[in-house]
Amino acid sequence: MNILLVDDHAVVRQGYTSLLAMMLGQAEVRGVESGEEAIAAAQQRVPDLVVMDIGLPGISGIETARRLIQRWPLLRILFFSMHDELPLVRQALATGALGYITKNASPEVLLDAVGRCLKGHRYIEQELATQLACAGSDERLDPRLRDVTQREFEIFVMLARGVPPRQIAENLCISSKTVSNNLTVLKQKLNVSSLTELVHLAIDTGVLRVQSA
Repeated sequence: MNILLVDDHAVVRQGYTSLLAMMLGQAEVRGVESGEEAIAAAQQRVPDLVVMDIGLPGISGIETARRLIQRWPLLRILFFSMHDELPLVRQALATGALGYITKNASPEVLLDAVGRCLKGHRYIEQELATQLACAGSDERLDPRLRDVTQREFEIFVMLARGVPPRQIAENLCISSKTVSNNLTVLKQKLNVSSLTELVHLAIDTGVLRVQSA
């Protein structure tokens, strides 16, 4: 059994790598810190399961999952992230990933999720699954985001978080002009005229959470 853990925090990565190896017995658990390293590791040896964070240096976990599944359609991916915003959860699962749990989950939940996903079953943390069901399985959380494509959504999230367009272009391996074109389309679809309005919309729709003091 070969598991690949993708997380950019060294302490978290080492801790969960050791935890999974101990709890799963014969499993080989490898840890890498970026999407680029995850793709390179999969090319060397395709894992039985990828446990993926969303916030990574370089390409995001969502983009990484999309590229991995495009290359290996049967690859099993479990998202394991601090983010519990429903629009992000939906976008992560839309890549074809089998599961999503948050880092607030207990080790037992992580082990259960890993075990189920290894068998090819879907697993969504109970609270998230309930919220998704209540929000409607075929609709995004907010109707204003309904016409936004996956690529536009990811650019929207990064812009709202203050990532410069040039860095977005590098992260997604697209040109700065493509980012600019997507921003123009986003402004039209979301009916905003500035980045400030875009950030406010991200907060209003639950895509971006403002930490309370």
